[in-house]
Amino acid sequence: MTSLSPGSADALLFDLGRVVLAIDFSRAIACWAGHAGCAPEAIVARYVRDEAYQLHEMGKISDEAYFESLRASLGIGISDAQFLEGWNAIFAGAMPDITELLPRAARHMPLYAFSNTNRPHVEYFSKEYAELLGHFRDIYLSSSIGLRKPDAEAFDHVVREIGVPAERIVFFDDLAENVEARGREG
Repeated sequence: MTSLSPGSADALLFDLGRVVLAIDFSRAIACWAGHAGCAPEAIVARYVRDEAYQLHEMGKISDEAYFESLRASLGIGISDAQFLEGWNAIFAGAMPDITELLPRAARHMPLYAFSNTNRPHVEYFSKEYAELLGHFRDIYLSSSIGLRKPDAEAFDHVVREIGVPAERIVFFDDLAENVEARGREG
């Protein structure tokens, strides 16, 4: 990590989940448990972010294939529509103060977003939070670019697209592994 002095950055790059948009995964668990008629703890005990999860985030398997993998791993027989309902229930509004901070920051330098996410989430948050997301010049999504954080190739792709040297981009993320990986690349 390098320290920044005023004027040493040309762009700001934000993760979306837990940086711009509040995420509460317990809402998905509660929804799925309600549809399945089981205790939320039973789902929590079996839920893992496995290979299918990562492939779904990179747009390499369909929503239906991912939900089928969840059916098997969670041991619940709910429909794709019920999985989708819970999947999109995780969004809990904007993070505190971000609605005031983004427009102020955008007056001083370009803002970009880079998020590991999937097609159903993109469809949901693009509509639900369109005004807030409108402050970003571009949004790079793992499901669209086929790459995900913390992979170096993903950061290299985003930096090339932004067109600013990596060392002049300030990156905000809620996961240390993503920030540390970006720090090794930039």
